[in-house]
Amino acid sequence: MWLLIAFIAIPMIEIALFISVGGAIGLWPTLAIVLLTAILGTHLVRSQGLAAIGNVQQSFNELNDPTEPLAHGAMILIAGVLLLTPGFFTDAVGFALLTPPFRSAVFHYARKRIKVQSFSMGGSTGASFHAQSAKRRSGAQENEVIDGEFTEVDPSTEFAAKQDNQVKKPTHSPSGWTKH
Repeated sequence: MWLLIAFIAIPMIEIALFISVGGAIGLWPTLAIVLLTAILGTHLVRSQGLAAIGNVQQSFNELNDPTEPLAHGAMILIAGVLLLTPGFFTDAVGFALLTPPFRSAVFHYARKRIKVQSFSMGGSTGASFHAQSAKRRSGAQENEVIDGEFTEVDPSTEFAAKQDNQVKKPTHSPSGWTKH
């Protein structure tokens, strides 16, 4: 129900704001403002989005709870959509979502209203964690031994063998998409 109300109310608010601002400053300045906010918003979303990706990666690397950095990244994405949508109301909400204090307030409000029942980051850290997850994927047991054979290859003789073989020439001309 709330989504239906938003889809009806937001366009009505935008139309009213376009008429008011356009009547006060004229058509061309109004269109220039809309275009400039889209350009400025794109630049801000790109820079803050890269910072948000870095924060998410850092939380994963440190095995911290990634909920807040992921939520900030999602809000930056929503801000980008709102800033690219023509309108003064959506631009105001989009620019508000680009400010970290506003995003934190929205996150803490949503966190109070949403109950997380379970969260797990895994039981181990570092290389042993990756080894254990690889064992789980392959179905190997801890005491299982895997036999194999190998031969050592001398890099200098391998290079000489490649030099002896002639490289095949293409039978057709290059397509323009690739360079031979």
